[in-house]
Amino acid sequence: MKNLILVRHAKSSWEFDVIDHERPLNTRGLEDAELVSKQLAKDNFVVDKLASSDAYRAKNTAEIFIKNLEIDDSIISYHYDLYDFAGYNLMDYIKSCNNHINNLMIFGHNHAITDFVNTHGNQIIENVPTSGFVKIEFDVKHWNEIEKGKTVQILFPRHLK
Repeated sequence: MKNLILVRHAKSSWEFDVIDHERPLNTRGLEDAELVSKQLAKDNFVVDKLASSDAYRAKNTAEIFIKNLEIDDSIISYHYDLYDFAGYNLMDYIKSCNNHINNLMIFGHNHAITDFVNTHGNQIIENVPTSGFVKIEFDVKHWNEIEKGKTVQILFPRHLK
């Protein structure tokens, strides 16, 4: 059994004159990432590997979750290839994961996140919002075998407000 946890980066700010890759989170983004990650921390949440886009807003969102979920630094990595909006690199990354990893958490960007969730989960979600969390379970032994899974958990900031 493979569990994939996808998190869309938190709400970012457009008020700074920086390239897209360097955009920071805004106040709402920081608050929503705290809210969702602290809710997840109440569960017995297991992560074997955490990967994130290396874009500042995704990395900063991941860092908030890492702190609140007490995820060990040794299982964390940041990748330019996950700075992906179409989803091709996202799928390549997932399918290339080591098979000893059963619980994979990825922080990324839309439209890749929403498209993946709708293509590979069994629930249609019009739009995974910023700081949105979706967990999909796949009844396979190898990551490169994933096709259609079961959406087993959805947690969006609006569920907690």
